Amino acid sequence: MYFNKSTIVFLDGEFVKANSVKTGLYSQTMHYGNGVFEGIRSYNTSDGVKIFKAKEHFDRLQYSASKMHIKLDLSSEEMEHAAYKVLEKNNLTDAYIRPLVYLGENMSLTPTDVVHVAIVAWKWGNLFGDEMLNVMISSYQRPNPKSCHMEAKVVGHYTNSILATTEAKQNGFHEALLTDMNGFIAEGPGANFFLEKDGKFITCPLGNILAGITRATVFELAKDLGFEVEERFFTPEEIFTADAAFFCGTAAEIAGIKRINDYTFPLSWEDSNSQLIQRAYKRRVLGSSQEELYI
Repeated sequence: MYFNKSTIVFLDGEFVKANSVKTGLYSQTMHYGNGVFEGIRSYNTSDGVKIFKAKEHFDRLQYSASKMHIKLDLSSEEMEHAAYKVLEKNNLTDAYIRPLVYLGENMSLTPTDVVHVAIVAWKWGNLFGDEMLNVMISSYQRPNPKSCHMEAKVVGHYTNSILATTEAKQNGFHEALLTDMNGFIAEGPGANFFLEKDGKFITCPLGNILAGITRATVFELAKDLGFEVEERFFTPEEIFTADAAFFCGTAAEIAGIKRINDYTFPLSWEDSNSQLIQRAYKRRVLGSSQEELYI
């Protein structure tokens, strides 16, 4: 799914075959989860292959590295250039791009001077496809933001996501929705969450969640369309009086939610403002000349 014998990846300034890469058994990232990464998409637009919000993603990678005391020598511009080269060398257009910053051999709980930067890409469709989602409010919570930097995209944080998604699937749901330490709705395992009620959108504030780049794009699109977005804390009980909801993220894009626990949202997706956000997002990432495909 991810690579074959001809796949080329970027690693530490060079372009090499994916099946030739080896990682150290004593990597601090492998043992303790201290590493950072990004998820980015490229699209075949009317102006050629474009990486959506590349600067924002690589700037966030820089931020995540700094919060974890990882010295990242490459600039955002250098990594963006490398990502485009990876796409070119693998003949990819609509693709998912994964930059990964992982560490050298270090068994102590201190920063290491050896830092590796990899950029890989593969063809990967929408995380959930076109299916409306059935979602479970998870028994797991997001970590206390005083225990770690929740706004950074850190390798080790995603054990929490694996537990929540696995629990949801074992209970017959597509995905999970997590609360924060105070019981307020936070986000999904790999996507931010928006609720639609009386024509406006509600989402939790930053602090307990990843500052999603797709989330920021939803704010931009809502403003363009004249929709209000309210950032505030809300409980699971408020979900059960809402009209519609969706997840958003680079992998998920805009994914409509049909049901949370036993509550089915009463507003049809086709009649919701959420669906208009989904269509506008498609237009944004594909370029204006593709607009007629989604009207």
